[in-house]
Amino acid sequence: MYISQELRKKSIAEYLLYMWQVEDIIRAYDCSLTRLRREYISRFDYDDEQRGELTDWFGNLVTMMNQEGRREGGHLQINQITLQQMTELHAQLLASTKFPFYTAQYYKVLPFIVELRNRGDKDQSEIETCLNALYGTMMLRLQQREISPDTKHAIAEITTFIGLLSDYYLKDKEEGLEFE
Repeated sequence: MYISQELRKKSIAEYLLYMWQVEDIIRAYDCSLTRLRREYISRFDYDDEQRGELTDWFGNLVTMMNQEGRREGGHLQINQITLQQMTELHAQLLASTKFPFYTAQYYKVLPFIVELRNRGDKDQSEIETCLNALYGTMMLRLQQREISPDTKHAIAEITTFIGLLSDYYLKDKEEGLEFE
């Protein structure tokens, strides 16, 4: 909860990736708040008030996952909405002539996006494809698995592109962007 609050202010992409990880953590504990509290939340060095807030936050997420049928997979509606907002901003940035650096960065990563979509879900947005690549790489690193040099290169380019989109997202929320 505390991490998600800070990430949401700093980088919407990092926030979304973190929330996807939280969804997976909840699934790892069988969407059981009792298990989460006993086996996960108890490990944090928080005072009783902070631990209670964290328990409430996880409890709300568990409830949403159960209500939305996300116990086995998929993403919560709140996360899907954030992804949709990022996708819509992406389309606006590409359609505008005021963001040539963003457009150039997009065309730089487009071959990687095409390759990833050909190997995976072709119905996903390009932004979701990029975020899934970043999340998958994060999971590989956590498992200390080997990542090929080609994948590292692709992920570095995707990271730069998604970071740029995140920066524009925050700027749009804070100040509003002028598209034309």
